[in-house]
Amino acid sequence: MKKIIILGDGMADEPVEMLGGLTPLQYAPTPYMDMLARQGVTGRLQTVPDGFHPGSEVANMAVLGYDLRQVYEGRGVLEAASMGTDLQAGEMAMRCNLISIDGEQLKNHSAGHISNAEAEELIAFLNNELGSETLRFYSGVSYRNLLVIGGGDKRIDCTPPHDIPLQPFRPALIKATHPDAKATAKQLNELILASQQILSSHPVNKRRIARGQDPANSIWLWSPGYRPAMQTLREMFGIASSVVISAVDLIRGIGVYAGMKVIDVEGATGLYDTNYEGKAQAAIEALRTNELVYLHIEASDEAGHDGDAQLKVRTISDLDSRIIGPVYEAVSQWDEAVTIAVLPDHPTPCAVRTHTAAPVPFLIWHRDITPDKVQSFDEFTVEKGSCGLLSDDEFMRFLKL
Repeated sequence: MKKIIILGDGMADEPVEMLGGLTPLQYAPTPYMDMLARQGVTGRLQTVPDGFHPGSEVANMAVLGYDLRQVYEGRGVLEAASMGTDLQAGEMAMRCNLISIDGEQLKNHSAGHISNAEAEELIAFLNNELGSETLRFYSGVSYRNLLVIGGGDKRIDCTPPHDIPLQPFRPALIKATHPDAKATAKQLNELILASQQILSSHPVNKRRIARGQDPANSIWLWSPGYRPAMQTLREMFGIASSVVISAVDLIRGIGVYAGMKVIDVEGATGLYDTNYEGKAQAAIEALRTNELVYLHIEASDEAGHDGDAQLKVRTISDLDSRIIGPVYEAVSQWDEAVTIAVLPDHPTPCAVRTHTAAPVPFLIWHRDITPDKVQSFDEFTVEKGSCGLLSDDEFMRFLKL
């Protein structure tokens, strides 16, 4: 049976006062999710193993059944794979955010969601000014870029920038967790501070300030790692062919190591203005010739990071009407049965504006499944679902049934 996993990044949340004590998922109109929950089975999935930070790389790899204790190497290496950067022995990759600082405060983790073209210009500038034979910056998507450094030691403590919005940045600079990593921590912190000196007066930022936009006046380095030793989905679960559709380099990089074909969709942005219809149609077409499609939608996560509950409600409603609806309406007419699974990777509560490690709700539907008694889909109704609380590779193995 063919399968599609529709992943609403950061969709889960906590009760929000301005929404009458409901979560955005409870508040948003989601007729397709509710229908699939009534006609399918539900439960919760623990996507962040004990001892791991609730990052999107951890959570999405967990959804796909990977043992993080065996393969985790941070998100930088995954994004390197998406960019076609083949890490060599002794090379360490790190996420390099373009961020906005205001004095000593980290204003936001995304430089006001800087455009791809602006980010590419700044990354080229950083390479010219700060790069070397053993240190190079790579352009990604918007604020999500990459640093590869030869001889780096990953035994360092790095704070994700989305964990400290509107907080002083200096206490969160990189710290060595092993004496031998002190030189790496020092080098990386010097890069961060040097970037602030040269980016503030760059023409891109002058233009952004003139337009009333946040400047990309600093880099932020985090999530270091080396090339991971990941099996493919074929090797782990016998999935013959699989596809990943995402606007986010991190998710695409997971797909590369998982042996999935990466499909590009024009107009996919990772924000609320993404090309929902294009992604839905790409997923439907991919299902015709592939066993598994992993369709990732980032918009709700970014709304959560911005603390914007109303926008998060809108992104969830759009996911339901513009992604889940068209996929369901198409595949439910096919002769061949298709399994639809819907879930977030982790919560991104608007109140805290960062990820948490709480279990996430999921639903699984196909036309021959025996439904449980859950009548709607949200963080709390699924606690009574027949699947209970899953962990490790149990979700993927259940999906394979």
